[in-house]
Amino acid sequence: MAVIAVVGAQWGDEGKGKVVDMLAERVKMVVRFSGGDNAGHTVINPIGDFKLHLIPSGIFYPSVTCIIGSGTVINPARLIEEIDKLNHKKVDTSHLVISDRAHLVMPYHLLLDGLEEESRAGKAIGTTRRGIGPAFADKVARLGIRAGELLDKKALLDRLASILEHKNAILTKIYGAEPLSLDEVYEQYCRYGERLAGYIKETTTIIRKARERGDGILLEGAQGALLDPDYGTYPYTTSSSPLAGGGSLGAGIGPTGIDRVLGVFKAYCTRVGGGPMPTELEDETGNRIRERACEYGTTTGRPRRCGWFDAVAAGLSNQVNGLTGMAITRLDVLDDLPELKICVAYELDGRTIDYFPSSAATLERCRPIYEKLEGWQADTTDVRRFDDLPEQAKKYVKRLEELISCPADLICVGPAREQKIEVRPVL
Repeated sequence: MAVIAVVGAQWGDEGKGKVVDMLAERVKMVVRFSGGDNAGHTVINPIGDFKLHLIPSGIFYPSVTCIIGSGTVINPARLIEEIDKLNHKKVDTSHLVISDRAHLVMPYHLLLDGLEEESRAGKAIGTTRRGIGPAFADKVARLGIRAGELLDKKALLDRLASILEHKNAILTKIYGAEPLSLDEVYEQYCRYGERLAGYIKETTTIIRKARERGDGILLEGAQGALLDPDYGTYPYTTSSSPLAGGGSLGAGIGPTGIDRVLGVFKAYCTRVGGGPMPTELEDETGNRIRERACEYGTTTGRPRRCGWFDAVAAGLSNQVNGLTGMAITRLDVLDDLPELKICVAYELDGRTIDYFPSSAATLERCRPIYEKLEGWQADTTDVRRFDDLPEQAKKYVKRLEELISCPADLICVGPAREQKIEVRPVL
């Protein structure tokens, strides 16, 4: 069996949770490799409707080991809440594993995230204020606390005392905020450690043995390629790499160990938060897409910005991820539109460009150059074979394949697990 990375190929919210949930029944392991509880994966299956933020979307299959990998940051309170909600709905979480190398979101990260956003005033990035950015910043600054340290109370106290002195100086002297109590934070995280102790393990060996057995493994990404801190719309990006390369690091599998990369695209574009989005529709069509698709953030509830499919951005996503196939989701949302548009190039300061600029300021000046296609105006939600799609829907998919230079392996025509068209075998 293969190791397949499932990655968001736009600005996130593409439907990765649905895709992983569909594919997980055929594998033995799902590894969430990046991000934190700023991500939101919506899964609708026969058990019910679920909004996952940290737990891998394979959790609904008891035979699948679900690992929260070393590339993530974990807010223990949020994770415990998520476990409890699943257990309340009779979902078994005993096959969940937390990497002892995963970093923790601490109370000062939450405070600093909000204070930093407020200090930016009109230039706020639009973070979820879940402390994710500050936690990743501490990781690379060697000021982080990892999940494994919850299992050693003395080591935790020593680390926390040193770090909290530094953080309290920032909170009080720069932002005029109240300091945090060492005793309160320590006791709180000791309680988290006691609750999560059975889940925290050394995961590189678990993953290595699964590969040696030939088990199928899905690497589940969070957010999307256009939010990558290197290749996305910096500084309006996330704090860890959502790319397939991030899957290698965040799961502990060398790059040659990933056999395939499935990029998940919506049939249109959405984005939450600040930053440029060339194809954004601030009109009735954009509102129509948003309401039909219920485009509101899984984590924040914020309305998503909606727009036409951006093939220029998708081309960059293909390049930096090395996609071997793509899943196109929410095709059914376009069912009733008489005309569709695909952005095939940008107009920048009077000239045409076919690449995604590195500068957010430059991208803000880009105007989409559209190719128009006729809509199909027919219901696709019950279609299960590509050949049974309306002719114009097939043309739309084939045009996306041509523009992105990537085959469509999977097409989703609704939120439920069974609402899919498998064009080519993914597993």
